[in-house]
Amino acid sequence: MTLPELLAPAGDLEKLKIALHYGADAVYIGGKEFSLRSFAGNFSSEEMKEGIEFAHQKGKKVYVALNILPHNEHLPKINKYLKEMSPLGPDGFIISDPSVLEICRQVVPEIPLHLSTQASVTNWQTIKFWEKQGFSRAVLAREVSLREIKDIRSRVSLGIECFVHGAMCISYSGRCLLSKYMVHRDANLGECAHPCRWRYHLVEEKRPGEFHPVFEDEYGTYIMNSRDLCMIEHIPALINAGVDCFKIEGRMKSVHYVATVTKVYRKALEAYKLNPNDYKPGEKLLAELEKVSHRPYTTGFYLDNPKVQDQIYEESSYLQGYDFIGMVKEYDPGKGMALVEQRNHFAVGETVEVLSPHGDPFLKKIEGIYSLEGEPMNRAPHPQQLLYLPCAEKLKPYDILRRARY
Repeated sequence: MTLPELLAPAGDLEKLKIALHYGADAVYIGGKEFSLRSFAGNFSSEEMKEGIEFAHQKGKKVYVALNILPHNEHLPKINKYLKEMSPLGPDGFIISDPSVLEICRQVVPEIPLHLSTQASVTNWQTIKFWEKQGFSRAVLAREVSLREIKDIRSRVSLGIECFVHGAMCISYSGRCLLSKYMVHRDANLGECAHPCRWRYHLVEEKRPGEFHPVFEDEYGTYIMNSRDLCMIEHIPALINAGVDCFKIEGRMKSVHYVATVTKVYRKALEAYKLNPNDYKPGEKLLAELEKVSHRPYTTGFYLDNPKVQDQIYEESSYLQGYDFIGMVKEYDPGKGMALVEQRNHFAVGETVEVLSPHGDPFLKKIEGIYSLEGEPMNRAPHPQQLLYLPCAEKLKPYDILRRARY
């Protein structure tokens, strides 16, 4: 059985390596310019070279997002950028604009092109048009249903990629004008301020300063705030509809998010492969998705048009069951010590959970903390500090330490 490709977000080089260690078949990344996540860490040319080489050594792929809606001033820069990127060997460019398509044809004709969700593809005839222009894959708009995907699959031959997990946008396929209008940050150039997550009131023209709640809430309303997408329970339906690639949203999300969600969907795909006729994700995998920072989950447009319950009118805050406190850099079996890079404070005596690419998470008590010089410490107060932890378990690089919030 050929499973769909599992495509994970990589906002920087560390997240690229994490995603591939935790089960992704491919990652999508952005350079310092021209992708729709300007505030992610993103990749310099040197980092992109290292990331692509790392992925290819593992038999994995790297797709580079180049999906802004460019203005005149961007076109010469994009031309130059593509000439610099081509020798690095990316496995595809994710683009949405015909001008970028023309430049790609001229500068990097050998590199596959993926049509971004920003192109708002919602029907088979549009896909056929883009297929004639040379695209090998289309990332469908989030507004497409499973029924429509099945119809599209029956009429087109190029690859179909769909988002299966992550944040939803209130604007059609992410083509938002609110951010540019309200705070002069253009979402279509990667600078979205996420005004759909803000609290809103109703103000009557002749009574300025009088703020009225829009939806039965004296504190205002998050009228445009969507729940997060989660299709973990509907993997058979996505596969049966003909989806070739499962895409996880989140180039601005944390290392913990990337590792956890990628591992969950990898294990879910493996469970489907073992028993396609009676697939169930199981309580363990569902519980894992509650540990990362997220809004309450929804199935978006896949099963039906979103209803009232698919929005969050009361608040914009995330749910987060666990804090990411450290990552294992190496393990010395002779000393029984793990070298850990701290990401959040922790102390001797605390019980934490270890997340690894393979196997179930397990609990571990912090029995000691030592500096690089071997000095004992009661607490680990400084983020990014390298510390030694006594550990009988043979931890591995990229294992993650996390702590339950409640």
